[in-house]
Amino acid sequence: MSQIRRSSLRKRLHQGMRKLFSSLPRPWRFAVYRRMVDCDPAPSERLELKVAETQEELEACFRILHDAYVGSGFMKPDPSGMRVTIYHSLPTTTTLCAKYDGVVVGTISMVREGVFGFPLQSVFDLEGVRAKGGKVAEISALAVAPAFRKTGGAILFPLMKFMHQYCTEYFDTRHLVIAVNPDKIELYEALLFFKRLKEQTVANYDFANGAPAVGAALDLHEADAVFERGYRGRAARKNLHTYFFRQKLPNIKLPERRYHTTNDPVMTPELLDLFFNKLVPVFPELPDRKRALLWSVYPQPEYRRLLPMLSGGGEDLGKALRQYPRYSMRCPGHIDLPAAGGVPAVGHVQLDVIEVSAQGFQAECKQELPLNVDGRVEIELGRNTRSLLLARAVRRRETDQGTFYGFKIDEPDRNWRSFVSELEMGHTAKDLAA
Repeated sequence: MSQIRRSSLRKRLHQGMRKLFSSLPRPWRFAVYRRMVDCDPAPSERLELKVAETQEELEACFRILHDAYVGSGFMKPDPSGMRVTIYHSLPTTTTLCAKYDGVVVGTISMVREGVFGFPLQSVFDLEGVRAKGGKVAEISALAVAPAFRKTGGAILFPLMKFMHQYCTEYFDTRHLVIAVNPDKIELYEALLFFKRLKEQTVANYDFANGAPAVGAALDLHEADAVFERGYRGRAARKNLHTYFFRQKLPNIKLPERRYHTTNDPVMTPELLDLFFNKLVPVFPELPDRKRALLWSVYPQPEYRRLLPMLSGGGEDLGKALRQYPRYSMRCPGHIDLPAAGGVPAVGHVQLDVIEVSAQGFQAECKQELPLNVDGRVEIELGRNTRSLLLARAVRRRETDQGTFYGFKIDEPDRNWRSFVSELEMGHTAKDLAA
């Protein structure tokens, strides 16, 4: 009986402290949150951070996530003991894991906008975010194993640093967006400087079992300066600006890339079948529209046996849909244009190639180009691979994100043909790393 009374007293004391804390002015609360930061600049060598790519790593991530979501009331227990969503099946989603002594103890996923968009855009207004340009990724599926949740951020902060470095250096992402429980939003605002989206609070967020959620965004192009102001003068272990932007963690194992691709797909046909058909029935429960979009992402014959058919059947479905490339990219290059039609010659106009095919490519260009004028193009496909082409811009498209040109290639060289072939045939990022 005395133990019950002590427990009740502690609970009332805790509630009273929370009420007192919430009554403090917002700047004071944020200052308290920042004083709680403890980021070790030299974590134990037993900690490894990497992209989750094997069956064992992915399964461990999905199990940790399941238990965390069930414990928080964000989902009902699944018979598989895993939380697996349709977004995890896409090549535009990357799942990171933290391993301690070889065992997965933490995970986080970045869902960049793909054929299904991303979860929070269905309920939050992203107009202000998109107006700035650049790609958007939702930070989702963050979870740490119970045994490591009270270690002062020993897993959480390295995992967040890895996420930040991956998004800025490897994922071609400008904006991070999140949907979190209202009780947690101030932590993201105070520590990571997220700004709330227009729709302040959603009372019933379907992606989290109907729990309330607040949306927020962080512009990575502005983050360095914002973090520097917020953490100026703080000691190293309390300074997330130094930790995120100036320090290198040898524990982080960055992906090895042969080409300038900007995502790291890991789902082989076998892994897709295992996680989304056999262990969790994600694919069989998709509506026809999403089934069709899934076929557009995985049109190769190796995937056809495991993808869900439309209710009306249709074995040639994959051929009828526009194919979405599994590998996004940002290959730097330039075009030299000769004088034509009274227009003087133009040299070294910068290009950012974002999509390729055997006979053409799409590129972003900040300078206006004439259409249907042949030019010499040089593109850096990877650190040690360049392609020299004769090509011309055949169409121009203006968007909120920039100006894009479609190019027709007249003389693809050997490097270009090899590059396109590997992109078309490769199932995962490992297939391109050799």
